[in-house]
Amino acid sequence: MKIAITGTGSYIPSEITKNSDFLEHEFLNNDGTPFNHPNEVIIQKFKSITGIEERRYATKDINTSNMAFYASEKAIADAGIDKEELDYIIFAHNFGDVSEGKRQGDSLPSLATRVKHQLKIKNPKCVAYDLMFGCPGWLEGVIQANAFIKSGIAKKCLVVGAETLSRVVDKHDRDSMIYSDGAGATIIEAKEDSGQILAHNSATYANGEAYFLFFGETYSKDVEEDHRYIKMYGRKIYEFAVINVPKAIKECLDESGVDISEVKKIFIHQANEKMDEAIIKRFYKQFNLEMPEGIMPMNIAKLGNSSVATIPTLYDMVRKGKVENQSISKGDVVIFASVGAGMNINAMVYKV
Repeated sequence: MKIAITGTGSYIPSEITKNSDFLEHEFLNNDGTPFNHPNEVIIQKFKSITGIEERRYATKDINTSNMAFYASEKAIADAGIDKEELDYIIFAHNFGDVSEGKRQGDSLPSLATRVKHQLKIKNPKCVAYDLMFGCPGWLEGVIQANAFIKSGIAKKCLVVGAETLSRVVDKHDRDSMIYSDGAGATIIEAKEDSGQILAHNSATYANGEAYFLFFGETYSKDVEEDHRYIKMYGRKIYEFAVINVPKAIKECLDESGVDISEVKKIFIHQANEKMDEAIIKRFYKQFNLEMPEGIMPMNIAKLGNSSVATIPTLYDMVRKGKVENQSISKGDVVIFASVGAGMNINAMVYKV
C-alpha cells in the first residue's frame, strides 16, 4: 500500500513585520536589565544567526483555526477529493486560538473541530482532534495518518499545522523576533502513483530537556500581570538539536533503504538558519560527505518561524514553484525533519 501526500495548501498572513520595526523595542535580559548594545546591533546579530529579515503576522480578524481552514480548503482542492470522504482531521498546534489582545488560548471546542465546522463537513465519521507535539506536530500528524491508513482505520486524512505565535510573545524578549504566524495543510491517502511514505522516526527527550521551551513571565519588572509567554533556552536547544536531529534523520534514512545519494531535498523545520545548516551538515558528515548545495530549501528569511506551520508551508511553496531556485519532481526522494518543545524530534523519508 502506497500512502502519499496528494494535496497541499498554505495560508501566509498578509501583515509583514520587518526587522527595522523592532528598532524602538525595549529588549531586556531575563533579569529585567537592559542590554549593553543598541537595538541596531541586537537586530544585526539576530539576522546573522537566524537568517530572518521579516516575518508574517495574522491580521486582527484572523485566528489560528481560520488560517488552518483556508489552508485546508486549498489542500482539499489540490488533492481533488470530496471533503465528506475525510476520515480524520488532525490539527497540530500549541496554543489554540489566541484572540488579538489576549494571552489565554482557546481550545474548546478543539481547533480540528472548528476547521471541520468551517469546512461544513456533515459526515460524523470524520473524526477531528488536536495534536500538541511542539514544532514537530504537523509531521507527527502525518505519521499518525500514515498509521491509520496502513491499519485500515482510514483512507483519507487531513493534517494541518497552524499557529499565531505573534500573540504569545514577550515584546521585551529579543527571541520574540523569531516567531511568526501561518498555516499549512496536507491530504494523506492511499493512492497508487502519487508518492509513498518510506520510513519515519520519532522520539521524545524529557530527562532534563523537557523545559528547554516553556511558558514564562515577561522580562519587564515594570509590568504587573499574570500573563505567560513563550520562552526558550536557545543555546541548550541549539546544542540538543545539532547532536540529536542528525542521528534521527540517519536512522530514518537507514530504515528506508534509500541511499544518501538519492536524497534530493531536506525539508527541515524553519527554526534558525544557522542551526538548520549545522544539523544538515552533521547529517551528511555521518556519511563522510559535504552538504550538497541547494539540498535545504528555506523560507525563514521572509516568513520567520511559525512552529508547526513551517514544514507544510515550505513544502507547499516548493511544490508549487514559489521558492526561488527550488523544485521537486515526481519520483524524487525527500526528507522531512523537525525538532521542538518536549523536546520532540521526528523525521520522515518520502518519495514524491
